[in-house]
Amino acid sequence: MSLCRLIQLALFPLLAWLCLPDAAAAQFAVCNQSYDVVNVAVGQDVQGQMQTEGWWTIGPNQCANVIHDELTSRYVYLYAQDVFGQPILNGTTRMCIAPRKFVIPGIADCWKLGHIEAGFIEVDTQKTQRWTLFLGAPPGGG
Repeated sequence: MSLCRLIQLALFPLLAWLCLPDAAAAQFAVCNQSYDVVNVAVGQDVQGQMQTEGWWTIGPNQCANVIHDELTSRYVYLYAQDVFGQPILNGTTRMCIAPRKFVIPGIADCWKLGHIEAGFIEVDTQKTQRWTLFLGAPPGGG
């Protein structure tokens, strides 16, 4: 592979992200640098109560704005799965998700309320107002 081609491949995700029309307005964006489509759910504190919301479907080398308001909480929680429902981001913070588009207030008793419990990762935004998380390709390129 030529050096020129390697540089093009390395710069493409950055250039694609910079060219997105809403990139400047995003307060919390998730960019998919993997080779597969991912579905993302987000958990955050909304008026003193944890709430989860999903799904954002993000294609390869694309970004999605999952929180449009300026960040007011230091921590945001993310869960991602592939199109077959297999976890890609699977953390230790248990929160609720649903098979279809959802907004779920609260994070306790997922099963009792007819939801699915999933492990979200905790993202420390360090109290910034804007944050972008990049999902990379898994080791080994697959």
